[in-house]
Amino acid sequence: MPLLLTAAALSAGWVAAAGAQAALNLTGTCERLVIAGQDLTATCRGTLLNNVARSRTSFGFASSEGQNLTFSGTGAQQDRTEETDPLQPINLVSPGKSGPEGVVQTPTPAVGSCRFSTPSPGKTAITCEAHAGGKDYAGTFVTDAKSAGDAGKP
Repeated sequence: MPLLLTAAALSAGWVAAAGAQAALNLTGTCERLVIAGQDLTATCRGTLLNNVARSRTSFGFASSEGQNLTFSGTGAQQDRTEETDPLQPINLVSPGKSGPEGVVQTPTPAVGSCRFSTPSPGKTAITCEAHAGGKDYAGTFVTDAKSAGDAGKP
């Protein structure tokens, strides 16, 4: 199952994004956010952006302090770790910070992965971990997965 279909089943809220083939804004609970070794979990927002543009898939986390982190990889390289757990290899992290001139991101080559379970009614976790430039990056986000009949219901 392609990542887009998996993420689409997590939320019915499609969001338009410039230059993107598809983007989802997922709501839930951010359980972990580490940017360049700095633990920002306490300020992590309850939204996650899943973007599919060209052949790349990304997951974007944000803190209430203006910092953000995007994990990105080539969607075609998706593997399965178990029968129901897709694994998205990550080859780029983009830490960013909001400032007077907008958000400034620093794309950095990385080695890592994002793992997520195939949605079914209940909680679904998306866990990303990567290592880049001698520093650790991590994010864990939990969203409510709804059955197809309940999608779109509050």
